[in-house]
Amino acid sequence: MRVPLIAGNWKMNLHLKEAEALAAEIAGAGGVPLTDLVICPPAVYLAAVRQAIGQSSVGLGAQNCWADPNGAFTGEISTSMLVDLGCNYVILGHSERRQLMGETDRSVNGKLHAALKAGLVPIVCVGETLEQREAEQTVEVVRSQMAGSLAELTADQAAKTVIAYEPVWAIGTGRTATPEQAQEVHADLRKWLSERYNPTVSGQIRILYGGSVKADNAAELMGQTDIDGALVGGASLKADSFLAIARAAVRS
Repeated sequence: MRVPLIAGNWKMNLHLKEAEALAAEIAGAGGVPLTDLVICPPAVYLAAVRQAIGQSSVGLGAQNCWADPNGAFTGEISTSMLVDLGCNYVILGHSERRQLMGETDRSVNGKLHAALKAGLVPIVCVGETLEQREAEQTVEVVRSQMAGSLAELTADQAAKTVIAYEPVWAIGTGRTATPEQAQEVHADLRKWLSERYNPTVSGQIRILYGGSVKADNAAELMGQTDIDGALVGGASLKADSFLAIARAAVRS
């Protein structure tokens, strides 16, 4: 059985004291049984949030990394730096970075290999735009992103990777894919993984849904067979709503 993973992507939000307080509140809640919780603050607050988490079971994730171990890459952060700060996870290829920062499947793939080599759990994001969905290109687009982003990954490496399906048209818009729409894509992703590797590996990999996930729609989304958790945006900025989503995953 795949343990649900609920990851909070704080994006470019909160200031230091707010980040510390939110992390401490989530950690102080004592966790949610049978569920992995991860919070991903802005990079400048990773050290402070690590301290606020303390010895709790809440994981710490970064929102991005660089593929090279060191060098003249102004403004970037290496995977070894993230490990040094106590990170367990890293988000890669989020649609906002693909759309706004020009990230490609190739660049995501380089970061993925670096993250795995460093012992981080990568959360690799894929998803289609509204125009692509309306043109009935969802499967083609998402499969292409998977093939490029996971290039040259062994079966063992794939089993250590988390996938997040996040339709671009549902991120920060208040629109959410219906449970049936989300399940359809998740099922095809698992089919692709089975064809690329084998059914055992495909069955081990957690596939999260991301896109305006809230406490009131989480249970129905995560009640679907192939949805193993959520990559949560705005709703992760409040401890009560973030934890409510996690509890919904357990009930599902």
